[in-house]
Amino acid sequence: MHAIEITDLHKSYGPVEALRGVSFTAAEGRVVGLLGPNGAGKSTSVHILLGLARATSGTAAIGGRAYTDLDHPARTVGALLDQGGLHRGRSGRDHLRVLAAAARLPEAAVAVALEKVGMTRAADRRVGTYSLGMRQRIGLAAALLGEPRILVLDEPANGLDPAGMAWLRGMLRSFANGGGAVLLASHVLAEVAQVADDLVVIGEGRVLADGPLADVMAGDTLEHAYLDLTAASEGMF
Repeated sequence: MHAIEITDLHKSYGPVEALRGVSFTAAEGRVVGLLGPNGAGKSTSVHILLGLARATSGTAAIGGRAYTDLDHPARTVGALLDQGGLHRGRSGRDHLRVLAAAARLPEAAVAVALEKVGMTRAADRRVGTYSLGMRQRIGLAAALLGEPRILVLDEPANGLDPAGMAWLRGMLRSFANGGGAVLLASHVLAEVAQVADDLVVIGEGRVLADGPLADVMAGDTLEHAYLDLTAASEGMF
């Protein structure tokens, strides 16, 4: 059983087809890079996977079950989509306390998550004083609160400086090496090339490539392979 399995997903918004039969998987112990231009269908696929949107047809499963059917979602999958839920007047620690309580997690999980993302010293400052990179780390801490075995991350490198990006790569690699599965949606191709085991490239709502990183790159750079794939897709529809 795959950690994540998306099968023949279709999603329409009126006459607009956002997804046209998207299928891909993410296995335990692997980092899967999810790439595609703006509007390609990446976010729609992720939102359906996490129960935030409903597919027109097709299925999206986490450990063989729909997100809404999971017994304890926070202990199964951690997600980082954006920092829109951060209250500027609340401390980073208090933000995580609220999330832990809502997910029925022990308060001790907050300190553990803060330590994992290197935010212990700044945890009692107000979020309004944080840089974008610090807010991103709090978002990652929220994803890690339940010690899940699956991570779904949308642009986790936003706002991180070079040291932060190196830390993120190490964290994701360690998570996967420990048996976890990571679905990483990103526009930062250089970072994806350094951490991903597998790639899924989406364009115009369809999967353009799906396989091990080396196979998708086919001896070229990831940037060139990606640009060739997405440019070719423009004439497919």
